[in-house]
Amino acid sequence: MAGPGPAAHATAEPPPLRLPCSPPAAAPTKIRPMPAPHHLLIPYAASRAPGAQEALKGLALPHLDRLLARLSAADASPGEETSLTPPHERALAQALGLGTQDGLIPWAAWHRLQQGQPPGEAPGNAAWAFITPCQWQVTTDHITLHDPAHLGLNEAASRELLAIVAPWFAEDGITLHYDQPTRWLASSPLFATLATASLERVQGRDVRAWMPNPREARTLHRLQSEMQMLLYTHPFNDARGAQGLPAVNSFWVHGTGALPAGLTAPAQPPQVADALRAPALREDWRAWASAWATLDAGPLADLLRQAEQGQPVRLTLSGEHSAQTFHTAPLGLVQRIQRFLKPQRFMDVREQL
Repeated sequence: MAGPGPAAHATAEPPPLRLPCSPPAAAPTKIRPMPAPHHLLIPYAASRAPGAQEALKGLALPHLDRLLARLSAADASPGEETSLTPPHERALAQALGLGTQDGLIPWAAWHRLQQGQPPGEAPGNAAWAFITPCQWQVTTDHITLHDPAHLGLNEAASRELLAIVAPWFAEDGITLHYDQPTRWLASSPLFATLATASLERVQGRDVRAWMPNPREARTLHRLQSEMQMLLYTHPFNDARGAQGLPAVNSFWVHGTGALPAGLTAPAQPPQVADALRAPALREDWRAWASAWATLDAGPLADLLRQAEQGQPVRLTLSGEHSAQTFHTAPLGLVQRIQRFLKPQRFMDVREQL
């Protein structure tokens, strides 16, 4: 059969022009969000105690030094050793959106929220505190709060003690709830504005320097006196003495406050590396240095690896006075040269903590 003639070719329309690299017109443009930086928080990273300074002299922390050499200083949380809230708690509270008012970071209310038990909306149900049963050793010039962990309280003993003291608290409008053997929860409007010292601040020290303001804590001061009288000759402590266990003769209030309105927890909260806490509080600087070496070989090595892979990271180091946060950030040419000539090291940072 004959093919089409010239007239057929003349009337045929050319195919539409297509650009092979052009995306379809209807395809939306997608912007990938930057991943949240991995944030590692290390409490008790430095101490000005002579034993800690001596322990650091021969301590090598290669991963920490390499990490600090890559990071830029970000937020600083300056403070004093006499602050009611230690710097690592301030730094963590800031990252969680809890506020940083000294002595009024609502850790008890936050703990309930984490347990799926949001505080009530009424003022009396929104303000919470931790109550830690403890032993005060009274001498002529000191009232020392000993580590509550040394009490040897188990759940049964703690619940028994709570049942003994709860009615006394209830008379003053404070409701107690069991949480852990050495920590109860308490709800009362009193805790909404009552600034209290962290348990870590007062442990092993004279409690008189850390007591809440007498004008605002008159009820608690009276309750502490009543508990000492109640428990001094109580069968509960007689039974503990027969077992060779220390007496429980008082309590400490901490973590007071109410959650901020509209609080939204961060999608990726900081990871708190607690290995240095216990040896620092008991001033066992050899164990503290050993824990530092373990942190360097573990979590800090992991964070360094992420930074080297181009991932955003944050590191917060906290001492007894201040906390300092470092993060990944783009650098100019001059900054890169300065960092190459004089890389940042832990020995340069620790004096600021």
